[in-house]
Amino acid sequence: MQATVLSPLQRVCAPACGRPAGEGALRPVQLQAVPQRAVRCKAVAAGQPAKAAGGNGAAPAPIELSELTAVGPLDGRYSSKVAGLRNTFSEYGLIRFRVLVECRWLQKLSQLEGVSEVPAFGPAANALLDELATSFSVEDAQEVKKVERTTNHDVKAIEYVLKSKFQADPELAKVLEFTHFACTSEDINNLSHALMLREALHAELLPAMDNVVDEVARLAEEYADVPMLSRTHGQTASPTTMGKEMAIFAYRLARQRKQVAEVPLFGKMAGAVGNYNAHMSAYPDIDWERVAQEFVTSLGLAWNPYVTQIEPHDYIAELFDAVMRFNSILIDFDRDAWSYISLGYFKQRTIAGEVGSSTMPHKVNPIDFENSEGNLGIANATMGHLAAKLPISRWQRDLTDSTVLRNLGVGLGHSILAYQSSLRGISKLQLDAARVAADLDSSWEVLAEPIQTVMRRYAVPEPYEKLKAFTRGQAVTQASMQEFVGGVDGIPEGAKQELLQLTPATYIGNAAQQAKNIRKHLAAL
Repeated sequence: MQATVLSPLQRVCAPACGRPAGEGALRPVQLQAVPQRAVRCKAVAAGQPAKAAGGNGAAPAPIELSELTAVGPLDGRYSSKVAGLRNTFSEYGLIRFRVLVECRWLQKLSQLEGVSEVPAFGPAANALLDELATSFSVEDAQEVKKVERTTNHDVKAIEYVLKSKFQADPELAKVLEFTHFACTSEDINNLSHALMLREALHAELLPAMDNVVDEVARLAEEYADVPMLSRTHGQTASPTTMGKEMAIFAYRLARQRKQVAEVPLFGKMAGAVGNYNAHMSAYPDIDWERVAQEFVTSLGLAWNPYVTQIEPHDYIAELFDAVMRFNSILIDFDRDAWSYISLGYFKQRTIAGEVGSSTMPHKVNPIDFENSEGNLGIANATMGHLAAKLPISRWQRDLTDSTVLRNLGVGLGHSILAYQSSLRGISKLQLDAARVAADLDSSWEVLAEPIQTVMRRYAVPEPYEKLKAFTRGQAVTQASMQEFVGGVDGIPEGAKQELLQLTPATYIGNAAQQAKNIRKHLAAL
């Protein structure tokens, strides 16, 4: 449905704080009425035909929003891949959570002994409030948008719609003016944003991160014993195993996933400037700080005791910074996987009907890892701006956070899209063991490290310098390396025989065991 698009460019652009149009808000409009150019010229506003870009004639007529006509790819090309976020981060999602907060606040007031004007609600009244709080529909949200066209204030429109629905219950009808009691719009908004993030984290983001970690850990276990040439600075280096290199990524990703999950999501319910001014003017004997803390924590959020008109958003910056670190590590993984494919270490499982190149029939491109890397970049750029901007607000509040907060789902949407791409790429990987082994077998020079190290142990003079002269810039083979070892004086015969038995494929230290231990270390996080 149109009310559930994810991108703020495709949904109604009323400000999250609900301030009037004269104070920086955009007037709400029907989605199907939005022209292709967001701002129309005066001639168009006056009913005169606009000139088409680059030529004469009228501009194209507005077209219906669909996956084919959406401005943003999350609502267009990739909409089916991030559909799970629509219920949370769309305009409808924001309205849904605002309604939940309003209903729960009215229920909280009914539980306060000091607010005698709102007596404890009976089963029918609470049932209606519970239903509205948990089952507010897209059709109900359309009713809110209709009212908003008159109020030009999104939060006030919700208040009016709720009041009209409360009329159906005799108890609620008597306390209509306690709807939104002592609240500023940001009391409702900040809690809604935190609830949106909590729902998205637990329903979409963290499970997707877990899938990535689990699949990379699977690669670590599957290829634990596969020796592989390392490449430090892009040059041949001491061997490792493919599994151990995968284990590194699994552990790094898991650490950041843990930090994402542990970021506290804060909320406030403290009025226009954070001092409970309106609350205390009406009921000075109530401990409103205690009430606010109880209310915020009852929603499953952490209470922030020091706020202005807004909750300062520091936790959102912390959350997005943590997600960005996970994403940066996944970019590193994507690039390494891409490079291993380029080296021929991995082949990619082909899919019938899939085309790699429009002109080169043989190609099977590593597009999944490339798509992942690209979307992770978009995600981090978006979340990076939010993390840098949101903690900053002039004095007790300015409006610059309002439009920015409508993009909460964009960075997370591109992140989830990227995780899906990485998983798809992983599912296609097929190790070419012969290619990996051939690379090792042509790199006997990597044994210069253990040989000179053993020579050091037995006090052979200038071991490093001798191996440097023997290997640097020279073609080293198994035969020439064994000949060198045989000619070294000062190494006991037993140690010399061990060196002669050493190959690039067996010189892997404890890499295989590290890879096999990955699940143990993940469980310990």
